[in-house]
Amino acid sequence: MTQPFGKNDPIGFIGLGVMGKGMALCLRRAGHALHVFARSDAPAQALVAAGAQRAASPAEVGRASRLVFLCVSDDAAVEAVLFGPQGLAQGLAAGSIVVDTSTIAADAARRFAQRLHAQGVSYLDAPISGGQQGAEAGTLACMIGGPAEAVDACREVMQSFCKTITHVGDVGAGQTVKACNQVAVAGAMLGVADAIALALAQGVDPKLMREVVLGGTGRSFALERHGQRIIDGDFQPGFRARLMRKDLRIALETARAGGAQLQGAALAEQLVGELCDSGRGELDWNVLGKLVQEKGGR
Repeated sequence: MTQPFGKNDPIGFIGLGVMGKGMALCLRRAGHALHVFARSDAPAQALVAAGAQRAASPAEVGRASRLVFLCVSDDAAVEAVLFGPQGLAQGLAAGSIVVDTSTIAADAARRFAQRLHAQGVSYLDAPISGGQQGAEAGTLACMIGGPAEAVDACREVMQSFCKTITHVGDVGAGQTVKACNQVAVAGAMLGVADAIALALAQGVDPKLMREVVLGGTGRSFALERHGQRIIDGDFQPGFRARLMRKDLRIALETARAGGAQLQGAALAEQLVGELCDSGRGELDWNVLGKLVQEKGGR
């Protein structure tokens, strides 16, 4: 039986971007000894200042840690970190666990799990939801696919940056549930964008409209979190449009592989793609609200 990881176990973290940096800092605040690797110097230095040890390669992180978290951009980045030159797999001992919090395709997660299993290493696909603020505050939601024993071993450590941790099935199930989350969020955001555009077109104060709808059945996280920012023209990330396009493409590919046809997600992917193609991929994806207004001539 795998023993739970605790404060005395060195932890590894690879990928210190918008989400990963906040999560890693949560681990340090909780008192965990932390070994980090990042290609960019600034976020790595922030972790070093917080007491983490900076490694020269993913393999070095693996040699120093039996539990390693990943938070990188896509399938290719995960594969490079795990199996590329000086990759994490080269340093991991049998019995180690890799918790991949990146958002990637479910079939990619299964491939990575199989390759690591061959050397006695467990892999959990554990994508997160809650945005940059959630990562910094330690209030993320995590959906995990993989062996229950490995999930239980990591749970206490993950509570450093997660408010809710739900084991949803075998490897790949975590990514599937995350895709479902992004599909639902995209549908809600389209509704918010349309509502604001309709209010403006009819000369109704969109701020007042938002307040009224928040008190009724139209209330949603998207309206509460993004509605005011759309009205104010605040499109600073946040969660970048190019990342939402990636996530929606993963959801659509997953759906096609399983014989499902997603209607709202397909439209959202098309519109977010227009944002990226027009040079707005680095803005928060709530700029979708501006695009909807533009299509109406505003």
